[in-house]
Amino acid sequence: MIHFFDPGNPKMVTKLPSLATSVDVLLGNLEDAIESSRKDQARAALVDVACTTDLGTTSLWARVNALNSPWFIEDITRLVSEAGEQIDVLMVPKVEGPEDIEFVDRLVALLEARAGISRPLQLHAILETSRGVANVEAICMASPRMQGVSLGPADLAADRQMKTTAVGGGHPGYLVREDPPGGDVHAVRTTAQQDLWHYTLARMVDACRLAGIQPYYGPFGDIRDVVACEDQFRNAYVMGCVGAWSLHPVQIDIARRVFTPDEGQVAWARQVLAALADGSGAVMIDGKMQDDATFKQCANVVALADLISERDRLLESRSDGRST
Repeated sequence: MIHFFDPGNPKMVTKLPSLATSVDVLLGNLEDAIESSRKDQARAALVDVACTTDLGTTSLWARVNALNSPWFIEDITRLVSEAGEQIDVLMVPKVEGPEDIEFVDRLVALLEARAGISRPLQLHAILETSRGVANVEAICMASPRMQGVSLGPADLAADRQMKTTAVGGGHPGYLVREDPPGGDVHAVRTTAQQDLWHYTLARMVDACRLAGIQPYYGPFGDIRDVVACEDQFRNAYVMGCVGAWSLHPVQIDIARRVFTPDEGQVAWARQVLAALADGSGAVMIDGKMQDDATFKQCANVVALADLISERDRLLESRSDGRST
């Protein structure tokens, strides 16, 4: 869960220590959701949050303004120079090509050297334009700082001139219809709504795996529609994404539930690993053939389950006030 917050909103900031016990990442947002008149104030507030707020084991990220905005240089300069030891990842919006990441990489490196930062900040790109999608493999490979990529469906829809006004999710007009039964074109036929983001998400996941970085689904804008949010998150999870953004606390539990492997699936995966101890050969379990390919699939599921279990233990420990 990458949970967004407005650093210039004191009410949100006071909730950060408690939110830190339930999410993996808290992200201070400086970009589109922050009015132009509040950009400077939000930036200063984020530096203050980074330097004064104890978030325990929860990671602190920052989404800066776009490279072509008048706020980008000041965002990067102040965040790295004044909070570079506390911020783990800089999220860069509207990345169009590898040259964008290469520029940010070099700028951050210069600022780190000047400020004496002890470890390199990582970069996370948002896929929000057609050109970005066309260059996604090169973007992912552009810098050793790259941590991952998120799908930004709203800006991408606008850039593509897609005929949807939603932030993520589907569209009732994007569907398939069954063939006419018996050739009767006037018969009532079943329809199924399709996923607008399937192609882009699949390409993004492949590009991230090529580069050894992490793919994420981005925002789901209709806070009230928790059912559709869960569906969209689950699609992303099944296709290989490691997480999603949460824009409201109600989406935190959805993301936690969806991006955690099902207990039955984990138990089955452990059974397969036990039956194929070294990953070679083939066995039949409950009438299903298992071999080296399913061994690797099951190993992924078990590794994720163990990682989440350890993360939950740390969060619970922090929530209870014990040392982590």
